[in-house]
Amino acid sequence: MKKFTVFAIETSCDETSTCVAENGNKILSLVTSSQIKIHSNFNGVVPELASRAHIQNINSVAQKTLNSAKIDFLSFKKKIDAIAFTNGPGLAGALLVGNMFAKSLSAIYQTHLIPINHLEGHMFSAGIENKNVSFPFLSLIISGGHTELIIVNDFGDYRALGATRDDAVGEAFDKAAKMLGFPYPGGPVIDKMSENGSADNVKFTRPYLKNTWDFSFSGIKTALLNYLKNNPVKNEKHLRDICAGFSQAIADTLIFKTFLAAKTFNLKKIVLGGGVSCNSLVRKMFLRQGKEENIKVFIPSTVYCSDNAAMIAYAAYLKYKKFGLTYSKEELKSEASLSIKSNC
Repeated sequence: MKKFTVFAIETSCDETSTCVAENGNKILSLVTSSQIKIHSNFNGVVPELASRAHIQNINSVAQKTLNSAKIDFLSFKKKIDAIAFTNGPGLAGALLVGNMFAKSLSAIYQTHLIPINHLEGHMFSAGIENKNVSFPFLSLIISGGHTELIIVNDFGDYRALGATRDDAVGEAFDKAAKMLGFPYPGGPVIDKMSENGSADNVKFTRPYLKNTWDFSFSGIKTALLNYLKNNPVKNEKHLRDICAGFSQAIADTLIFKTFLAAKTFNLKKIVLGGGVSCNSLVRKMFLRQGKEENIKVFIPSTVYCSDNAAMIAYAAYLKYKKFGLTYSKEELKSEASLSIKSNC
């Protein structure tokens, strides 16, 4: 097979990430710079600060990535077949940094550009490590900004079933963590605290939203707020139980909706993606339920769950194989509210 090497850029939110990948899933180098220290002071991502940090970081991150892959700017044109970048959805200013960096390199080295939807990156990220992720499959994207349930028939051939009507699942975790006095990002803290807590001691409603494939997590967040008003945290054990109860309710909701959709549409593969796929309870429950129902569940390694350029490189390789290397000026624009669209 002829080698097809991609230099990929991901700057949709608060991670500056670049990657060099060969034929999609042979990761030659991956460097990601996090902005957690910047945004933790504000309990959430500040768009203007995120954009500035991307501007400050993109050159050094790219240089480290290329050095690790033994590529310098003199050999870039010979070794890189295409430059992929996230063109949306995300923060407008953050996306623009990656877009301009990619187009600048493309202009200098006369290299093809491949625009990638951030959601497609998460959708296919499990395939980086597992060749058994074949079509069709049911994709569940769960992150700080997205909760999407999508049937994937092929690259570019999608049927969106449902999405969140309010808070994304990761956003719900972070807001719950703020109520509990945890630092940003709070999802990993709740996950860790839940390990030694009992979900049976503190129970929350499950927002199943029957008769629709949509999700809603604002109600469970309000339920936590009301619980804390009436039941102030007594001690660490109580706090761990609250975290466990909240996590269990979230995981149960995701499990219910996803496996019901898989059975309804006769899909034998479920693929998770996005930062909340790192959650230990979510991972454990999905794998266990999949085994019980004879449905194969694929979950990326944690390094590929959060925003990263490797998933952009892999999606770019799939897009290249399906649609080639020619894209219009409109397709190469950044779009903060870009949705998942079917090209078939």
